[in-house]
Amino acid sequence: MAAAESYPDELKYHPEHDWARVEGDEAVLGVTWFAQDALGELVHFEAPEVGATVSKDAAYGEVESVKAVSDVISPLSGEVLEVNPRAVDEPEVVNDDPYGDGWLIRIRMSDTSEVDVLLDVAAYKAHIAEQ
Repeated sequence: MAAAESYPDELKYHPEHDWARVEGDEAVLGVTWFAQDALGELVHFEAPEVGATVSKDAAYGEVESVKAVSDVISPLSGEVLEVNPRAVDEPEVVNDDPYGDGWLIRIRMSDTSEVDVLLDVAAYKAHIAEQ
């Protein structure tokens, strides 16, 4: 059962439909409800390796659904500390719980000031209303 539409207030959002939960100098990243809904049922998550570097606004992996393959865009730059094994083994968890069990990677940010240019929930909702 896919999750109900939601956009948690405490997250920061990237215009490419990715989110970041900032925790000190670390951040957990994932795709928004809007993204998983547009893609449909996910069947594969191609994750980066632990220790890899991700760059803000650049692809760090791919999600494949029954409809399409899409790049996952990083909202922040940093080093990959952890990949969610559940998202790799059971990618449908992203559809079921995109902000909880369906997170994708955890990074140590290389530039915490990048958080300041991400969208808050109101700005993100306005952005998707224009889609």
